[in-house]
Amino acid sequence: MANGDETDQVRELQARLRQLKLMTSAPTGFYGSKTTAAVKAFQSQHGLDATGAVDEATWRKIQDLSRTPTQEELSPPTTNEVAAPDPRCMQGRVMCISKESRTLAWMIDGKVVSSMDVRFGSENTPTREGLFQVEWKAKDWTSTIYHTPMPYSMFFSQGQAVHYSADFAARGYAGASHGCVNVRDKAKLSALFDQVKVGDKVVVYW
Repeated sequence: MANGDETDQVRELQARLRQLKLMTSAPTGFYGSKTTAAVKAFQSQHGLDATGAVDEATWRKIQDLSRTPTQEELSPPTTNEVAAPDPRCMQGRVMCISKESRTLAWMIDGKVVSSMDVRFGSENTPTREGLFQVEWKAKDWTSTIYHTPMPYSMFFSQGQAVHYSADFAARGYAGASHGCVNVRDKAKLSALFDQVKVGDKVVVYW
């Protein structure tokens, strides 16, 4: 395993590194700079070549010093605590998106079905706030403006969409979107994408 990989094995690696107190963020399945740094730290501690990539010797040592992760450890509910929902989220089918807690809660009739961490646009390209609806969806989409992949896109406001971001998975909150709502957990977003229908509500609020 190495930088740029995105697999279930990477998710297991991250959960094990978390057990060993070398990572604090929840597993995403994407091998980015944080995972590389954690692996380097582990290798340095145990007399292995500090390459930041996981070879057979490194993987065996990590497995020896940690236990098989539980499902909860592999896919924690969310890294950030979900905020109290906006009143507009309490009826119907809603993606309830809080800028304060940086979370997306998928709610049906006032109950949270699932939740995930999100990231927003920068000051120059802010994510719009308000009440919207899902206008259209695209499982495999590439931005026509920035030419970057936007898997599992659910568009809600003039080109702004909820979508998976490999950059968010890799760098966390060190970066920002161009206005879209980025999600870093691909598995969770894939499941959400299958549930959300065109016409469902989207609420973005502080």
